[in-house]
Amino acid sequence: MEEIKADLVKKLREKSGVGMMECKKALTEACGDMDKAELILRERGLAAASKKSNRTTNQGVIDSYIHPGSKIGVLLEVNCETDFVARNEQFKELVHNIALHIAAAAPVYVSSEDIPSEIIEAEKDVYKKQALNEGKPEGVVEKIAQGKLKKFYEENCLLNQLYVKDNDITINDLVKQAIAKIGENIVIKRFCRFMLGEEI
Repeated sequence: MEEIKADLVKKLREKSGVGMMECKKALTEACGDMDKAELILRERGLAAASKKSNRTTNQGVIDSYIHPGSKIGVLLEVNCETDFVARNEQFKELVHNIALHIAAAAPVYVSSEDIPSEIIEAEKDVYKKQALNEGKPEGVVEKIAQGKLKKFYEENCLLNQLYVKDNDITINDLVKQAIAKIGENIVIKRFCRFMLGEEI
């Protein structure tokens, strides 16, 4: 097959957000077929998404969302590896959808790692006491507490929450899908949710 033209590689890169070399490899493998090349990139991306989690992310965007009625607002920072991806429409859409989710689902932390240990211990303590008060045997109290703690994470941690637009996936799954599609590590750095009249 003849050499893949640079404009075709550029077009695939703009569409997928994946690096030039990966786009060229996929187009070569797909014999210049754009749709087939996109599918190849997606298949490779899902497998590679977890490998990207340690890569540095010092680019990205800060997005804001004000809910109609101006009573709830969100500021959100999501990081990626390159300025190219930060300007990518797919990336911007992902960030905005996460901001919408935060407005609707009211998470408190990005992940369970962000929860102070004293809060986790206090929650566990409450769950253990509840289990004992319900007459549960001491041998299963720890297991019950761990199960309730998991539920606590699902309710309070953004990454553990079910995505409001698709209850079959969590926000963590949504981010992993985006990493696979875009080809760069993506990290939700921080957010702040404001609700009119709430106490600070």
